[in-house]
Amino acid sequence: MSLSIRNIRYFTAVAQSESITGATQTLNISQSAITESIRSLEEDLGIALFDRHARGMTLTHAGHQFLRHCHEIMAAISRARNALTERPDTVSGTLNIGVTGLMIGYYLPYLLDRYRRVFPNVNVKVLEDRSEFLQDLLVNGEIDAAILIVSNVKDGHALGTETLIQSQWRVWLPIHHELLESKKISLEQLKEHPLIMLKNDAFDEMISALMRKRGGSHHNTMRTTSVEAVRSLVATGAGLTLLPDFIFRPWSLEGDRLEVRPVADELPTVEIGVAWRRGHELNDATRNFLLIAREFSRHLSD
Repeated sequence: MSLSIRNIRYFTAVAQSESITGATQTLNISQSAITESIRSLEEDLGIALFDRHARGMTLTHAGHQFLRHCHEIMAAISRARNALTERPDTVSGTLNIGVTGLMIGYYLPYLLDRYRRVFPNVNVKVLEDRSEFLQDLLVNGEIDAAILIVSNVKDGHALGTETLIQSQWRVWLPIHHELLESKKISLEQLKEHPLIMLKNDAFDEMISALMRKRGGSHHNTMRTTSVEAVRSLVATGAGLTLLPDFIFRPWSLEGDRLEVRPVADELPTVEIGVAWRRGHELNDATRNFLLIAREFSRHLSD
């Protein structure tokens, strides 16, 4: 394999000087070493990178394309070296993070704690709002990144996303409920029971859509934005609910116990992750936030 950092450096020098001789002066390397490097690189890629003529060497169309990628590779290597030599506690700047109501309670605090411990001098500003509004802020460049349900992101052309955690749907039930005899509960079974719907992050809309796909509606007794209200209502027998398992806790505020069962139907997972403005160069604070978020999600999955 001839595609190495050294060969990329030699190729870039020849492309810039348009001659082997000029590249030897720039790199202080023998002409034979550069000639052999370019030859082996072209053999490895299976394409001519230069047109040779009496006055020197000029890039082919493929050579121009390859040069653009070489510049990107060398820039990435430079950034990696800087990241390794830069002490995290000397990094400064501002990080503007958007977060939905559920994410700020169930995910963001522990992620931010880790980020602040690694980068204590970065000023972190957090804005809580609806997912749709946060997506608009990202597109307009008013926030750097957002933690939300990325499976609900609507504008995939304008926004880049990365899934950090996948959460399965679960049925929440009060103790002694008749459906607890089932190891798994189908959406068809849920149609016969009243449902408590959580309006945060459009979960009520997602649940309604899932039920409609199974060919029917459901008994809806209440919609609420409060997770604690959902727990209390389910625990006291007012109805059942269908929510991702990352939200589940086995006790209500009043101390009533809840039970949980997997869903028998194959449902798409709820994907929690980070979103940013596509095509916009991320600042150092945001790139570091993405790195910490990836490490944190791996820690949660271990």
